Amino acid sequence: MFTTWELILQQTINGLILGSFYALVALGYSMVYGIIKLLNFAHGDIFMVGAFVCFAVFGGISATLPGWSGLLISMLAAMIAAGIVGYLTQRFAYRPLIRADAPRLSLLITAIGVSLIIYNAVMVISGSRVFFFQSGLEAEPVIRFGEFRITDIQAILLIISASLMVGLTLMIRKTMVGKAMRAIALDKDTCRLMGINVNRIIGFTFFIGSALAAIASSMYNIMYVNVSFDMGYMFGIKAFTAAVIGGIGSLPGAMLGGLLLGLLEAIGTQFVGSQWKDVFAFGLLIVILILRPNGLMGRTEIERM
Repeated sequence: MFTTWELILQQTINGLILGSFYALVALGYSMVYGIIKLLNFAHGDIFMVGAFVCFAVFGGISATLPGWSGLLISMLAAMIAAGIVGYLTQRFAYRPLIRADAPRLSLLITAIGVSLIIYNAVMVISGSRVFFFQSGLEAEPVIRFGEFRITDIQAILLIISASLMVGLTLMIRKTMVGKAMRAIALDKDTCRLMGINVNRIIGFTFFIGSALAAIASSMYNIMYVNVSFDMGYMFGIKAFTAAVIGGIGSLPGAMLGGLLLGLLEAIGTQFVGSQWKDVFAFGLLIVILILRPNGLMGRTEIERM
């Protein structure tokens, strides 16, 4: 029987895992918004595409490569597939509008259109069915305190998520590509004059953001089993909410917002009820926007006319 503190600790771990998934997807929203000021509402559907690719690849290789070896290969395949979908989306849907200096509303409507295309395409291909992801992993406790426990699966997923977030942060801050991304976010025209291939960097940003979403969806498969064509809809909205809470365009803010949202959902669901989890998420968003309209780590931007 759980004591109150053991229950809080257990739900904290569950919340950190869910929050890390939100954070990885929220990073994609923030990266794209930071560099081209686009709210890419197709991002949640790319998350769903990653889940299906991971499911399909693991189903094909699990007999010969069971366990984590097969799962890691499936995650890699999901990353590549989702990254390609993200790149092609910006190449053929967004880049012509950006080149034509189209209004942001046109980009937003296009993003919604791309979302509907991916959503309906996967719905038709999957036959609107719900699939069950059988990883074959046996959870073994690695840390135990009374009834509180952290399993090896939970620990590995947390380590993968943390490593990806740290790695992305270092890439943005330390590499030439990261510096180019930050420069383009400030002034694309000046970057072109300085010889930076702006289109290539924007395409790379979409690829990386989509790949992170695919990793999140692959780990989501392992934890929550269900794979369906509509899984990206609410998850994408929650991840977008996390990005806004942290400050859209801020990568540390996206991480913070995702973790806060996951913790609030897990702990609130335990003590109030699962039917209230969406109320917690969007209630937190409203409170944050009232108190800090730019998010927890967002900055006020001055637009030059």
